[in-house]
Amino acid sequence: MSLGRHRVALSVLIAAVMTAGSVLFAPTAGAAPQPWNGQYQMITYASQKAGTSPAAKQRETDFSATFTLATACAVTRCVATVVDGPRPGNPTVPWPTRYAWNGSEWTTNYDWLWDCFLGNGNQKQWARATSWAYFQPQPNGSLKGTWHTDIAEGACRGSVVMPVAAVPV
Repeated sequence: MSLGRHRVALSVLIAAVMTAGSVLFAPTAGAAPQPWNGQYQMITYASQKAGTSPAAKQRETDFSATFTLATACAVTRCVATVVDGPRPGNPTVPWPTRYAWNGSEWTTNYDWLWDCFLGNGNQKQWARATSWAYFQPQPNGSLKGTWHTDIAEGACRGSVVMPVAAVPV
């Protein structure tokens, strides 16, 4: 092999090693920028809800509570878990709430039963529902996002979408 061919082969080999190294050692997209730890005032802006469900048109005030979260990370996954705070009023909502980091935001999803309000004097109607929420970290340390619920059946069938936020206490 001539000297020119060795240089080309060596150049190709170096380029291949550098490319492989940058792929192997590149930061993962799922790496959390900061753990979600400590006390946060979690706010649901129910007054701004939207969606296709009749429940989305029912007037409601914003509500909030203080929760303590703790993050645990494994090699490829970080999960922030609510470790203290009030339990949901609806007994079908999973507890504790867990949020997984997806590379840009904390997310949760769960199946539960929506308690459909049918007016004063009427019994609530329970309906299968699926919810998911995300909280995206903000430069000031708060998180903002959306809570979305799809109600599968009954008088409240449709979607309900509300803005949410978490502010350090």
